[in-house]
Amino acid sequence: MNPQVAMATKDLGTDAVPSFITADGPVREARFVQNRDGTADGGVHALFTINGRTGAGSCNLTQPDFETQLANRNVIFRIPTPTFGLGLVEQVSDSAILANMTKSGPAKRAFGIHGRANFAVAGRTVSGQTNKNGNDGTIARFGWKAQNKSLLMFSGEAYNVEMGISNELFQTERDETANCLFASHPNNTTNMDATSTIEAISAIEKFALFMRLLAPPVPSPDTPGGAHSISNGSRIFNTAGCVYCHTASFTTGNSAIAALRNQPVNLFSDLLVHDMGVGLADRISQGQAGPREFRTAPLWGLGQRIFFLHDGRTSDLVAAILAHRSSGSEANAVVENYQNLSESQKRDLLNFLRSL
Repeated sequence: MNPQVAMATKDLGTDAVPSFITADGPVREARFVQNRDGTADGGVHALFTINGRTGAGSCNLTQPDFETQLANRNVIFRIPTPTFGLGLVEQVSDSAILANMTKSGPAKRAFGIHGRANFAVAGRTVSGQTNKNGNDGTIARFGWKAQNKSLLMFSGEAYNVEMGISNELFQTERDETANCLFASHPNNTTNMDATSTIEAISAIEKFALFMRLLAPPVPSPDTPGGAHSISNGSRIFNTAGCVYCHTASFTTGNSAIAALRNQPVNLFSDLLVHDMGVGLADRISQGQAGPREFRTAPLWGLGQRIFFLHDGRTSDLVAAILAHRSSGSEANAVVENYQNLSESQKRDLLNFLRSL
């Protein structure tokens, strides 16, 4: 069940459930592509307000007119990215990502694949580089467009943007309508008066720790289809060229947490952003990642997912693969290789993916 549906009327709320939120559909956030004046928007728009809810008092916030914006083709969707194993992803060194980016260069170029973590800039500029953190120039890696550097930033943004909970990283309210400002300070911060460490740590720190210590998925050696089919599918995954973006594994560097130190990260992603063409373009830019660019989605845990692609548009894995092929997409040659496989080879490849 999609928990977003119940939020519309929770605590006597008066909001309507937008048409793109359904009881058995994916959890979605909605972004508007443009503002009314035609300038770029790209921001998340709150699905529900506190109008009429218990304690809302005289606060009156208008629910966005999603149906009009949908009719104007001005809405794009995102579904949450999986959070398992992210502590390992956080500890992959920049040098490992960059080394993998240049690895198998001729083969990647033959496929038309040119994902990047950065591009050349003049002087010592570190900000404004694609897939790079604008604060210190290190490689960002979390989010659909690799827009967040760390799990703490990922957590703080989620609390603020997804749930409207201001915090130490995002101290101001997203809507500062005077009648709706019920707190004189951020909703959640470090509790300096706490009598225990656990009570002192802020919610975003706790959530970051939770994500950091979630175990990675464990692939099945024989389900679905049997061990031979999965093994053959793994080989086809490599020869078809899928592996040139969905890098099978990295190794973490040093870490203050022993369990995350020098560990394999079998995520099946290069953590780079790639041009996915017009078919998957969402017309939204985040940092220097453009409207057609997305981080290579990690495939570990794929067999446990229900919805695929950045907007959850399909539950059909084959449809998700074919959606990677469109004008300008770096995946076109790989998808063509997939289509040229025999039916038994396709079945083995799908069994491999679903075993992850």
